[in-house]
Amino acid sequence: MARATITSKGQITIPVRVREALGVNAGDRIEFVEIAEKQFAIIPATGSVRDLKGLFRDRTRRPVSIDEMNRAIVKGASRSR
Repeated sequence: MARATITSKGQITIPVRVREALGVNAGDRIEFVEIAEKQFAIIPATGSVRDLKGLFRDRTRRPVSIDEMNRAIVKGASRSR
């Protein structure tokens, strides 16, 4: 069984064996998911930006030029005044 101690700041060091099993490294994020009262699962929240590829693609829209974007920004800014 792996154990950790909570510091006065509420921080813990995750034991090496647990980090290796989760596949997490320094700087990675983890999530605490409540699975029952007073019980949580630790889930790695790691992923690559590449995992998001195509997630927001809408093939029905045509590409927009920089000039069109700038005009839309100016138009939106003039409405907010």
